[in-house]
Amino acid sequence: MRKVYLPLLLAGSAVAAPAMAQTAVDGPFTGPRVELTTGYDNVSAGSDSDSDIANDDQSIDGLLYGVGVGYDFNAGGVVLGVEGEYSGSTAKVDYNNDNGVNTFGFGRVDTGRDLYVGARAGILANPQTLVYVKGGYTNSKLNVLAGNTNETTDTAFKLDGWRIGGGVERAINTNTFAKVEYRYSKYSDANIEFANGATTEDFGIDTDRHQVVASVGWRF
Repeated sequence: MRKVYLPLLLAGSAVAAPAMAQTAVDGPFTGPRVELTTGYDNVSAGSDSDSDIANDDQSIDGLLYGVGVGYDFNAGGVVLGVEGEYSGSTAKVDYNNDNGVNTFGFGRVDTGRDLYVGARAGILANPQTLVYVKGGYTNSKLNVLAGNTNETTDTAFKLDGWRIGGGVERAINTNTFAKVEYRYSKYSDANIEFANGATTEDFGIDTDRHQVVASVGWRF
């Protein structure tokens, strides 16, 4: 009986070894993913004195919320990926504050949708933890508010810029992960979109955005 079982065990080990090696290389950071994101959002005037929009030391902040998608490839310790995100925020200009209207150069606005597409690269701190940096293109809206109300006028500033950031992702199991990250966005061009769909020519701006967010997601 021993002579029968031993060859079977050896054969089974030979089949399992490549599969285990493949799993070890791929790890938990490979494949398509979706995620939910929330965190702190701050939009403020930048520091470029050449900006066409007033350079005021003012800002608005609020709660960010959004959804993201991506695809990662684990090349044996180095993870490369592409990603996109659609988000919104509660940040808006407070009309009734003690120091007057806080416009940071745009008048009375609230933050509209924010689009991001980019790439990331990271290294494995351990088999379950990824440390990464990211960067890409971002396009955001600031909706113009009407008078002294919170109603939008269907007119918005559309901002173009770039984003960089970094974070730490932790694999909870093979299909679930959580992460925290900081990202900084710089917007340098904008136009105004009116209710009828018409837009102005692009003009220069100097607007910064700082976000600290947490995400939970799933891989397929």
